[in-house]
Amino acid sequence: MHTIDLRPADERVVRTSVEVVAKAGRDDLGRPTPCSAWTLGDLLAHMTAQHHGFAAAARGGGTDLAVWRPRPLDADPVAAYAAAAEEVLAAFAGPDVLDRAFALPEVGPGATFPGAQAIGFHFIDYVVHAWDVARSLGLSYELDDDLAEDALRVALAVPGGDHRLGPGASFRPELPAPEGASPLDRILTALGRSPNWPAGA
Repeated sequence: MHTIDLRPADERVVRTSVEVVAKAGRDDLGRPTPCSAWTLGDLLAHMTAQHHGFAAAARGGGTDLAVWRPRPLDADPVAAYAAAAEEVLAAFAGPDVLDRAFALPEVGPGATFPGAQAIGFHFIDYVVHAWDVARSLGLSYELDDDLAEDALRVALAVPGGDHRLGPGASFRPELPAPEGASPLDRILTALGRSPNWPAGA
């Protein structure tokens, strides 16, 4: 599905997510988010855990479900998130990482993917989750045109189906894109987000 090296794009999106998360204070952790039933604290725990899990997968240790499990929030969840982001970016930086087999057990038992494809999954997760955090905090969020082009291609390739209705699913069933939708809005609706959240929740 993903045959190009998305690591530079992934790094830009992850670093943007760190900047957005840095705007959250302890008093914000109970805020609602576009992720159904997740507070901002829940979302940060998930995002941090996913960085740890993808880093482990890049190093050959992704089969251990414990590395994917969200942990209780650190005393400084913003710093913990930033550290996890640096960990995954370092793990993705290896010269042969695109050809490694990434174990992603959350997809299904024994599920493995080529590194290039797995990094595409990570990339689209953090495009959307950075938007989730920004919306939760009432902040604007923009994607550069080249990132939006890459992200839209990946978003449209994400499989649909009943698994999007399962508990803890990152994406919900596709929504209709509004007329004249921007690339970012098309990405969001393809993955079940209302660009007008919370009004369109």
